[in-house]
Amino acid sequence: MQPPPMPRSTIQVWPLPLAIAITLTVAAHLALVLSIRDGYVPACIPYLEGCTSISRAARHGLGNHLFRLLVLPCALLVGLHWWLSSRWLRLHGVRSRSLLPVGVVAAIALAVYATFLGSDGEAYRFLRRYGVIMFFGASYLAQLVFLRLSAHANVPVRATRRAMQATCRAMLVIGMVHVAAMAVIGGSELQDRLENALEWQLGLLLVVWFGLQAWLWRITDYAMEANETGNS
Repeated sequence: MQPPPMPRSTIQVWPLPLAIAITLTVAAHLALVLSIRDGYVPACIPYLEGCTSISRAARHGLGNHLFRLLVLPCALLVGLHWWLSSRWLRLHGVRSRSLLPVGVVAAIALAVYATFLGSDGEAYRFLRRYGVIMFFGASYLAQLVFLRLSAHANVPVRATRRAMQATCRAMLVIGMVHVAAMAVIGGSELQDRLENALEWQLGLLLVVWFGLQAWLWRITDYAMEANETGNS
């Protein structure tokens, strides 16, 4: 008589994108509060007043150290998240060759940005600036790829997908406003404040998207076996 099969242990995946959203939110706002306290940036509501960018708020003092302490491990989670996104699509009969590479670029760019934030020198400034641009750009592209492919997945998640699409549209509008502002008021103090405010708003929409993906994976009961390997 054969023994009964051992029960399989599964791990829910939805907490991972939620953890990314929470970590990025806490890192940015904790750095802002500490920089205001220590006098590195003025006290304001950056989403509306644009008194400082995320980078400037996290560039000095204790805020810089805590920001990097939170964001560097989060970059690894971002890469894992896009691998899990590609796997979720495969489980629902959709394959993609582009999603994971673009997601990995976003993760590496975030790691580069956080690593050199607060460092002096033109080379480090270049890495910081283009690291954050590549992170936002590659993240947005990966979101679009995921949404396009998920439309072919046979799962009842239309409301959640619509919310994710609306978030991407709002991010596109912010990008268009930034381009228009550069053309009209480029080089002025007002343009700098507007750019800062739009950066905070874009970051907020990014973490909202991760939160929506956490909800998507929760309602579709996305899980992995505890002993599952990467070739599953």
